[in-house]
Amino acid sequence: MEVHLKFIGSLLIVLSLVHIIFPRYFKWAEELEKISLINREMMYIHTFFIALVVMLIGLLCTTSAHELSTTKLGGRISLGLSIFWIIRLIIQFFGYSSELWRGKRMETTIHILFAMLWLYMGITFFVVWYHSDQFFRNL
Repeated sequence: MEVHLKFIGSLLIVLSLVHIIFPRYFKWAEELEKISLINREMMYIHTFFIALVVMLIGLLCTTSAHELSTTKLGGRISLGLSIFWIIRLIIQFFGYSSELWRGKRMETTIHILFAMLWLYMGITFFVVWYHSDQFFRNL
C-alpha cells in the first residue's frame, strides 16, 4: 500500500500546483469583476488554501506512507482521507451541473479522469485504514 500512497502523494502535489493556473485558465479577472470584493477575494483565498491542503496531504503521503499504513494514528488519518475523497467523488456528480461536461469531449474526459482519481484515492485510503485497523485489533 505504501507504493499507492506515494503515488497518490505525487499526484496530489501536481494537482496542488495546477491550482496556480486556475485564475488565468478560467479568466477570473474578467469573470469575477462582476461580483463583490469579498466574494472575489474569497475565490482567490479559498483556492489558495485548497491548493495548500492538497499539497500538504501529498507531502504527508510521499514522506509518511509507512506511518500512514502501519500506525493506529496513520490508519485514522487514512480513514478521514478516505471519507474526504469519497465525498469529493459524490460532489463530482451532484455538485457540478452535467452541462459543464456533457457532450464536450475534453470536459467529459477530465470529468471521468477526476472521478476515477477521487474513487482511487477513496478506496486506497479506506484499504489502508481497514488493514491497519485489523492489525491493531489482533494485537
